[in-house]
Formats: sequence, structure tokens, C-alpha cells
Amino acid sequence: MLQSALQNALRFTLQTTVKPLLRPGMPVGIQRALIRQAYRLSPPPRQCLFSRSKINNVPYMKVTHGAPNATAMLYLHGGAYTIGSAQTHKGITGHIAKASGGTIFVPDYRLAPEHPFPAALEDALAIYRHLLGLGYRPNRISIAGDSAGGGLTLALALKLKQEKLPLPGALIMLSPWLDLTHRHIHTPDIEPVLQLGWIRKAAENYCSGLSLEEPFISPLYGNIDGLPPMLIQAGTQEILLNDARRLSEKARLAGVNATLEEYTDLWHVFQIHAGPLDAANEAIRRIAEHLAHYVNTPR
Repeated sequence: MLQSALQNALRFTLQTTVKPLLRPGMPVGIQRALIRQAYRLSPPPRQCLFSRSKINNVPYMKVTHGAPNATAMLYLHGGAYTIGSAQTHKGITGHIAKASGGTIFVPDYRLAPEHPFPAALEDALAIYRHLLGLGYRPNRISIAGDSAGGGLTLALALKLKQEKLPLPGALIMLSPWLDLTHRHIHTPDIEPVLQLGWIRKAAENYCSGLSLEEPFISPLYGNIDGLPPMLIQAGTQEILLNDARRLSEKARLAGVNATLEEYTDLWHVFQIHAGPLDAANEAIRRIAEHLAHYVNTPR
């Protein structure tokens, strides 16, 4: 009963305070400032440690909880490539660090419209190379991300394959934004977070005149053969649900190991509510299980 009431309260808060911010007419600078405040509702667990560094002019945050194991996660934050940061995602990355025991590296990749594609992808690639340079074995590395960060996760995996760099042990995508053409958008009865007009404007800012079907922009159009095992999570109350479903089906046809988890009556990147929300805690636990199977004890 308490969890149902909490879920309803969170949904109402998102619909009335966050969703109105995410509209195409609001200046990006104001959205960034307001979203920083909204993410105060997503605190990290106690005893998380956060430190900042920079490599090749790409700043990043390192997140640990307790004595870390020998694994690393490159976590790519969401925000439609225009908002969000390592700071806004301290809550979710802190919970993943606690559940998995790994060290989480969260880059502040460059954002559009000031820095359109391929800036974010270049920065993500720089941090992945950095992890290799630090001595992490590729099969002890995972790449994860939410929303646009989920799309960037898949785009980076495609880029690694193109560059013939060693692939990570696992990919994790939370409510991924994978097709910026929006031709197959889901239409739930309730969408508490996203507005289609806003993500269309963000896609326009990000692609900067390039085709929205470019595979490194919309990685659902890329060749995913040979990619690492994937965990894909999405809520049924989000317009991006079909992106997750289509990736799962594409992976099945390509013979790629992919697990799709749909969470009924939950919204876009509900995992940020880990701690108070049981369903978010379960999703984080499933992420830790995926990592334990494919990265902590690689085959």
C-alpha cells in the first residue's frame, strides 16, 4: 500500500514539476538549471565517494561505495544530449556502485546545441580508452546509460566495433533513446516525463543537419552483430518503450544476447528513484546481477 502511494506521488510530481520543464520553447540554459534542482530528489546512498578528474579535456566523476572490485563501468547520463551531468546522476550511479561493487566513471560529455554530434560520442570514446589505459581488462568493463545515455551506450559499442577496439563485457541501457526519427513512438495512456515536441527539438539540436538515420545518431539503424550481452530496462508509461522493444527484437534476430525488462506502470528512467521506490531497487538489483554474470565473473 505504501509503495503504491509513493509511486502515485512520484508520478504526480513528475507530471506537474518536471514534464512542464521539458518543452521545446524553454531555453536550454534554464532547463539545465531547473533539472539540476529536480535531481535533488535522487540522492545517492550514504558512504558513496565521489571524486573528479579529467582526461583529454573530458571531465568525469568517479563513483565508488566501499572497497571497489576490479571492474569499471562507463556510465553515460541522460538528458536528450542537451541537459544533465555527472552531478545530476550521483543518485543512480551511487546506487549502482553500491549494488555492483564496481567503480563508476561518469563523463560530463559535451552537450548540444553548443556541441552537436559527434562531440558526445567522441568524449565517451575518450573515457573508454582511458579505462583501458588505466589497466581495466575489456571484459571487466561495462558501458551503461539512461535515455540519451542509453542511445550513446549503443552508439559507442558500434564505434568500438568500427575502430576494432576491444569490446566491453556488458551493455546496460535504461529507457534508451535509440531512434531519433521517432517513427515508432509508443503511445501510453500516461507519459509522466517526456514530451514528444521536446525530444524532437533535442534531436534537431543534436544532429545539426545530419540524417537522423545515421547509425551513430540513431543506433537502432546500426549493425549490432557481435555486440556484448545487453540488459535493457524500460517502463510501460513512456513514449520510448518501442525503442527498447525494437532493440530487443533486433538483437534476437542478430543472435546477440539481450534481456528486455519492462516495468509495468513505471515511467522514463524510474531507476533514479532507487532508495525509496522498491521497483527501482529491484531494477538496480537486476543490473548488479547482469554485471555479476558478465563482468564480475567474465566468461
